[in-house]
Amino acid sequence: MSLRIALLGLLTAYGSASGYDLTKAFEKSVAHVWQAGHSQIYPELAKMTADGLVTVEAEGARGRKIYSLTSEGRAELRAWLVGHDPTGPARSEVALQAFLLPLLDTGEALEVLERLKVHVERKLAELEALWAAKHASPVPEGTSGVKFGNFALDLGIRQTRTTLQWANDAIARLERPA
Repeated sequence: MSLRIALLGLLTAYGSASGYDLTKAFEKSVAHVWQAGHSQIYPELAKMTADGLVTVEAEGARGRKIYSLTSEGRAELRAWLVGHDPTGPARSEVALQAFLLPLLDTGEALEVLERLKVHVERKLAELEALWAAKHASPVPEGTSGVKFGNFALDLGIRQTRTTLQWANDAIARLERPA
């Protein structure tokens, strides 16, 4: 997934917005699955403007620009959603640590797994709190009638629960006598 697609999606869901507003919306939603900061978002918005995917609807104090989606931007987002197959393996530091875990002695491996378990439990609590907050406040609905981000949040919660189960199973396996 590219930053461009994420920004097009946010503009579609929330409407016209400044770079600052998009950055804040990104941090509260898409950042759970795709990381990007100010230093990446603002240059991408400039490229998207040059490519005709967004327009600068208004310019305010201190150069603040309000971006809105063009029909070309809507078409690119739609084409990506309906025609793009995910590419390449996902990058996961947890999976990399799991791959390399056998390089440690059992005691160190257990310490790593316990630390990962705490990290995953914290992440699960954060995602579940986000789920509760989303259902307690108004969030834009998509054309399917589902609140924006709900499918991704549900996927994240399920993946995190699976990772937690894996950590518990791996700990139990290492704690068993040979």
